[in-house]
Amino acid sequence: MSPFLQTIRRDLILARRQGASAFLAVGFFVVAASLFPFAVGPDPDVLASIGAGVIWVSALLATLLSLDRLFQADFEDGSLDLLVLAPQPLFLLVLAKTIAHWLTTALPLIIAAPLLAMFMAIPPEGFAPLLLAMLIGTPALSLIGAVGAALTVGMRRGGVLLSLLVLPLYIPVLIFSVASISAALIGQDGSPAMMLLGALSLFSLVLAPPAAAAALRLSLE
Repeated sequence: MSPFLQTIRRDLILARRQGASAFLAVGFFVVAASLFPFAVGPDPDVLASIGAGVIWVSALLATLLSLDRLFQADFEDGSLDLLVLAPQPLFLLVLAKTIAHWLTTALPLIIAAPLLAMFMAIPPEGFAPLLLAMLIGTPALSLIGAVGAALTVGMRRGGVLLSLLVLPLYIPVLIFSVASISAALIGQDGSPAMMLLGALSLFSLVLAPPAAAAALRLSLE
């Protein structure tokens, strides 16, 4: 097995061994989105108009909550130094860890999204655009978050700085994802916003792993 796949497998095993703590992000996602109907009332029209935005903001915050798992544990037990000194390109190992983070964080959010969509009174025709937007857009959240996590690894109270670094970069993902879903709900073509969302994910895929690798080397100096 290649080091790339070994890194993914290792992080998935570690996430499974963490037990309930590995599902903290999806628990936060469900609870945060479920609170809005109690705050704004049970009117289906109001809930449907804000449903896509509520689900995406909750997913964004849940992803942010889990970013410290990317490198902090490896930094504390010393295995991050081994990753940096490994003969394999560091950006590939960073990409592997980011994929594992997406599988353990974003994928459960995508699975839980239809339940929340029903809770938010989103019409059935909005389910497919919602799932497609989350499938296309959440990789950008993990990739961008990896850069922020690499920059703040080892810092005291790094979570606050991580939020300040990452949240502004998440705004385009939020805008295009909600725009694509809203367009589909009113019968318009949401594909332009969806394509822009895909472009953001591809752009992040190209730039984020090398940037995170450089940030890790800088943080460990």
